[in-house]
Amino acid sequence: MIKPRHTAWFQSVFGIYLSWAFRRNFHSMEIHGNVEDKGLPVLAIANHMSWWDGFWMLHLNKKLFKRKFFVMMLEEQLRRKRFLSKLGAFSIKKRSKSARESLNYAANLLKDKSNLFLIFPQGKIQSQHNYPFVFEKGWGRVLHQNENPVQVVMVANILDYFSHKKPVLRQYIFSPGKTNGFNCDELQDQYNAFYKDCMQHQMQNSR
Repeated sequence: MIKPRHTAWFQSVFGIYLSWAFRRNFHSMEIHGNVEDKGLPVLAIANHMSWWDGFWMLHLNKKLFKRKFFVMMLEEQLRRKRFLSKLGAFSIKKRSKSARESLNYAANLLKDKSNLFLIFPQGKIQSQHNYPFVFEKGWGRVLHQNENPVQVVMVANILDYFSHKKPVLRQYIFSPGKTNGFNCDELQDQYNAFYKDCMQHQMQNSR
């Protein structure tokens, strides 16, 4: 398992780069929805539709939650992009003995209210139009191992150009009322209902 190595100076420099990259590549980045910060560990669940997804979530965390950021990545990907461990990435190697270590590590993250742990439950990049989503079941063990209250934040990242030369990113956010007793199937159903509402809003509010 490759563990995260948060590095303050790297995060600061990379944050400047990201701000420039966002301005260069996007017309705008909008946050839609109001989520009250309950002062709990945050489990962020987002769709995985592009190379940008983790960086968009870094941006959202900086704007709203200001937590220590963690995200789980496939080990082969993180080995190719080791610098991401300095931003909070750690690895999982599927169908291996070390996978349990990664899941235990993730479960422990949700015991600390200063942490935000991001998952892409699809397990792979898919088109934003390819839904309803089917969540991989392995990460559900993280929920089973955690008995502490957690704030789940669902995020739908949706891109459209509308009348602009560059795309507009809309990050829709929603947080269920409950803070414990989650299971993977329940969250899958809730996320799909949320995402469907987001897509309807997107179609009704084009510009």
